[in-house]
Amino acid sequence: MLNQVVLVGRLTQDPEVVTLEGGHKKSSFNVAVQRSYKNQNGEYESDFIRCILWDAIATSTSEYCKKGDIVGIKGRIQVTQYEQNNEKKYLTEVVAEKVTFLSSKKEEEKEE
Repeated sequence: MLNQVVLVGRLTQDPEVVTLEGGHKKSSFNVAVQRSYKNQNGEYESDFIRCILWDAIATSTSEYCKKGDIVGIKGRIQVTQYEQNNEKKYLTEVVAEKVTFLSSKKEEEKEE
């Protein structure tokens, strides 16, 4: 079986790290990934994909990346099931195993 995801997109918020009980560090944010085709109005749509980062990856991403930066994420899909108002809900996230910093707004502003 294979569970592997590769995404390239823009951060929709500044990554923030939270230290959990036991000392593990966690960061979560959405990545906006533009679709490769246009909709009926001739516009590109984006999917907003929730990503979870742990420990060293979470720390380095929060230090070097800000909202709007382009990142590459390699990871795996994780589905969490929970119950709300007696109804089963499912939350699909990408657990990042590697994050590559592809560009930042600061670099783009310097080029202009």
